[in-house]
Amino acid sequence: MEVLSSRVLLRPVDPERSRAFYRDTLGLAVHREFGEGPERGTVFFLGQGLLELSGRAETPPGDAVALWLQVRDLQASYRELAARGVTILQEPKAEPWGLHEMWIADPDGVRIAVIEVPADHPLRRRGPS
Repeated sequence: MEVLSSRVLLRPVDPERSRAFYRDTLGLAVHREFGEGPERGTVFFLGQGLLELSGRAETPPGDAVALWLQVRDLQASYRELAARGVTILQEPKAEPWGLHEMWIADPDGVRIAVIEVPADHPLRRRGPS
C-alpha cells in the first residue's frame, strides 16, 4: 500500500465550538472547508498532517482518541494556551523517555499531547544510530 496523505477525523459533539477551539484558540491554519451549515467540514493543518472536523457525534470519544502535536517551545506554548483558557491536564515536564510534554484537552475532552523534542533526543537524529 502506498499512502499519499493522511488525516485524523474527529466528529465533535458541538462542531462550532470545536472549530473555534482548533482555529482560534490553538491557532491552527485552515487547509479547506466543505459542505454547508454548522456541521460542515473543516480541515486544519497539523504540521505534516491534517485534522478534519466534520459531522457531529452524540458523545465525546473519551480516552479512545488522543492527538500528538510537536512544538518548538513548550514553555511558550504553555503560557500562550493557559492565557487563552485552555484546559491543562498536565503542566510541562521532562518525561523519563526524554521528551518534554504537557497535556491539554479540547472542548470534548479529546486529550492532546503537546511535545517539545530536545535537541539531543533520538527523534532528532536521521538515519541509523
